[in-house]
Amino acid sequence: MEGITIRDIVEATGGRLLCGSCDTPVRHVSINSRNMQGDDIFVPIIGARIDAHQFIEGAFAAGAVAVFTSEHDSMEDERPWIRVEDTVQALQDLGRECRRRLTMPFIGITGSVGKTTTREMVTAALSGGKRVFSTAGNSNGQLGVPITLSEVDPQAEITILEMGMSEPGEMARIADIARVGMAVFTNIGVSHIENLGSRENICREKMHITDGFGADSVVILNGDDDILAGYRGKLPFRTVFYGTGEDADFQAKDIYTEGDRTVFTLEAPIGELTISLQVPGMHNVLNALAALAAAAECGVPLELAARKLEDFQGFQRRLQILTRNGMTIIDDSYNASPESMRAALQVLAAARTEGRRIAVLADMLELGPDAPLFHYQTGAYGASLAIDCFFTVGALSRHLAQAVEEAGILVFSFDTNQEAVEALHSWLKQGDTLLLKGSNGMKLGEILKEL
Repeated sequence: MEGITIRDIVEATGGRLLCGSCDTPVRHVSINSRNMQGDDIFVPIIGARIDAHQFIEGAFAAGAVAVFTSEHDSMEDERPWIRVEDTVQALQDLGRECRRRLTMPFIGITGSVGKTTTREMVTAALSGGKRVFSTAGNSNGQLGVPITLSEVDPQAEITILEMGMSEPGEMARIADIARVGMAVFTNIGVSHIENLGSRENICREKMHITDGFGADSVVILNGDDDILAGYRGKLPFRTVFYGTGEDADFQAKDIYTEGDRTVFTLEAPIGELTISLQVPGMHNVLNALAALAAAAECGVPLELAARKLEDFQGFQRRLQILTRNGMTIIDDSYNASPESMRAALQVLAAARTEGRRIAVLADMLELGPDAPLFHYQTGAYGASLAIDCFFTVGALSRHLAQAVEEAGILVFSFDTNQEAVEALHSWLKQGDTLLLKGSNGMKLGEILKEL
């Protein structure tokens, strides 16, 4: 934030200054009392288990210069304390004020799977011709988006926001704050289906990202996704489709693997081009198409956008290729859903290896009452691929293991990561290729560390 003072924040949030100077400048926003960048306002969030108001003094000790509070009606301090009714709402109001001061175009990235990778690929493609600011880390929700808006470089020519949701009404709130003029959809899967009930409901919720769109707005949709494909000709603003079908505006053809690279030919209204990606998997071809479509819509020359994508190497814990003790490890342990699990299994099955292909899979969380079925279906899919052996961790993954076993493929099931590690140590050989995939809450990083 540049040029924002406590006075501006009080006006934006409708708060009441209890003490301190209204002329105090504020440059950053933090919800972590131990992590300040300098001239921060600390926002204490009241969670299900912890009320962060208890960490206010720690935040000041770490370098905060001001604080929101919903639990104090008076205070004597040289430092500004701002009384608000709800600290989350105050954070969002502050994010809305930061957005109001920014004039560059905004692109929102949403979908069930692949948002972060697509965000990074869109950022890479646009950097071929634009100065780009984009979401850092995984700050994509109703807390993260306002904080990201407070950090936007006002010199950027375009800003890219990752925008996620997990409950009804959340995307509408985020969209009202972010006010993007272009949206990119990766796919509609079953992540968070326990809160929303169906893929159709998930899609309707995510479509709130377009709230406020006008005739000059554009949404970029995955035409290979059955639900998103159904929006063709039904939206009151311009749509661009990407995918492998003949009716895609940005179509990938002649897809093949060449060494460690994935190669495809792009056919688009503005030309044809062969592109060689350093990141594996068919899903990354689709991510690249989305990035190229966004770049074209923003006026970045196709050749420059493609060259930037060819330099993109992915990032930690998302299909990251590691070599350890004579083995190749495909670390995709950041998170998991049925869609991303199938994509990772495809990468493992296609991997060139001197040894065996081994899948170490843990529970996929937040899938609701149909979670056992989703795991079983994923196991049946994995068993149809060229994978030699499966190791599963967790109670839900035993349903996955059941399908693998019924297909006659070797599978071992464990309750804990430590049990799996002990078995893997005696099973693995040099030359093997190993996939690690599961929800973040399953902590498969413990297995990677031991290996």
